[in-house]
Amino acid sequence: MSHQVWLLRHGEAEPHDARPDPERQLTPRGEEQAAAAGRALVALELPFQHVFTSPKVRAAETARLACQAIGMTPEVHEPLASGFGTDALRELMHIVGHDRRILLVGHNPDFAQLIGDMTGAHVRLRKGSVAGMRCHGGRGELLCLLQPRELARISARVAEPAA
Repeated sequence: MSHQVWLLRHGEAEPHDARPDPERQLTPRGEEQAAAAGRALVALELPFQHVFTSPKVRAAETARLACQAIGMTPEVHEPLASGFGTDALRELMHIVGHDRRILLVGHNPDFAQLIGDMTGAHVRLRKGSVAGMRCHGGRGELLCLLQPRELARISARVAEPAA
C-alpha cells in the first residue's frame, strides 16, 4: 500500500523582523504563488483526500489560497509548524489510511530534509514550490519537483481560454 504525499512550501512571506515568526503573513507575491500552486495542482488532475497545513499564518494563508482552487478546506496539523520529519509523516499516513493522496503545506528546512530522508534526493524547495513523493513504508520515490515559475506557467495555461 502506498501514499502520494505532495508538499507545498508556503509562499513568499514578510521579512523575519516584521512580526513574530508564527504571525508572519504572505506578501502579494506569496499570495499569487499560493493561488498559482492550487490552480496548477488542479490542472495536473491531482485529487487530494486530505490537505494539512502548519498553523503558522504564512502556511495557513498558502493552504487557504491553494485550496480555493482545489475545492477543499485545509486542516491545521500542529506538527507541521516545526520539526516535521519522517516519524511525523509515517504517523500522519497511518492516521489517514491506505492509498491516499495528501497535500501538506509547511516550511523548510523540514520539507527539503523530509524529501531527502524519504527519497535520497537533494532538492532546493523554494518558497511556493511543490514536490510530490510516492511513499511505501519508510521509503519514498520523488515523483516531481515544480518551482514557482513552473507552477505559474501551468496555472496561466489553465486560465487561458481554449483557442
